[in-house]
Amino acid sequence: MEGIAGRGLECQKTMDGKVSDRNGSEKALPSCCLKARASDPEFEAKCHSTVVSGWFSETHPCSGKASKKVYFNNPMWPGEAHSLVVEKVLYKGKSEFQEVLVFESSAYGKVLALDGIVQLTEKDECAYQEMIAHLPLCSIPSPKTVLVVGGGDGGVLREISRHSSVEKIDICEIDKMVIDVSKKFFPELAVGFEDPRVHLCIGDAVDFLRHAPKGKYDAIIVDSSDPVGPAQELVEKPFFETVARALRPGGVLCNMAESMWLHTHLIQDMISICRQTFKGSVHYAWANVPTYPSGVIGFLICSTEGPPVDFVNPINPIEKLEGAVKHKRELRFYNSEMHSAAFALPSFLKREVILLQDSPSPAQRICVS
Repeated sequence: MEGIAGRGLECQKTMDGKVSDRNGSEKALPSCCLKARASDPEFEAKCHSTVVSGWFSETHPCSGKASKKVYFNNPMWPGEAHSLVVEKVLYKGKSEFQEVLVFESSAYGKVLALDGIVQLTEKDECAYQEMIAHLPLCSIPSPKTVLVVGGGDGGVLREISRHSSVEKIDICEIDKMVIDVSKKFFPELAVGFEDPRVHLCIGDAVDFLRHAPKGKYDAIIVDSSDPVGPAQELVEKPFFETVARALRPGGVLCNMAESMWLHTHLIQDMISICRQTFKGSVHYAWANVPTYPSGVIGFLICSTEGPPVDFVNPINPIEKLEGAVKHKRELRFYNSEMHSAAFALPSFLKREVILLQDSPSPAQRICVS
């Protein structure tokens, strides 16, 4: 999950609990910095990723004056932090948008973290990359044009390239450093950039979509960062409207949609917005990814009005595509059984999210089993 609208917000102390980003716009001060400032009134906050005593933890650290450091949990998953033993730090740098860290872990191989949050590991990246790509592409016949929003590590590109029907793959990633670092340290993912069908745009994906021709894409895959700070607009209605406009009739969106264990309120909001925006189907699916918060990640998958899309039963099964299962690298997680199973939802999620929605019209179905 790569930064696509500008991450790495540097927290500057103000009197009213606000923070100015690199463009001078005021944002709410992250809760970690509010807590730190409360304990130290003269606190000068700056958030960054860190390795302490040989361990990496997905916390939201704040460094105060006189080298005083206070660590709090990330506001997206308060009260918990996943830690990994660091065998060796391979790279640490700061782009215009975020802090980039690559390290060798003892349990999951090489790890990419942005602003202190794990984006992928060598061991379990297959689950996320394969599911976010094949859930939409195996649900429509012969996809030809695909857009990837974010995805600077190249893993989603690698998976899309298994589909021989695809003629053009556009990718818009805001942070070139993520691409360069991935090519150096994660060649098994960055191999996706070598496909001649790939056309790379370095820039803001929101602006890119605003200028995309209407109905250009068969599928759009949003491999986004967590919806905090500037990335908040990626889960708001105007963004989804630009996505829907860029899709052809019966085109599909697959959007990262957080954890059912931690973010039911956010999932509910996203489903509500997408039911208003997409006139075909709106579904929620999920997969296990051990190094993501709570060990699961969700996907919001939608279709525009047009030829109906049955997301649960893949019409374009990966096993029937010549050479697809072993293209570039053999599939490790995804298959047609996993595809259908991803739409089976636990009872608590149905109660807390699905059943809170108004009864959908026939043209706005939501999968609940």
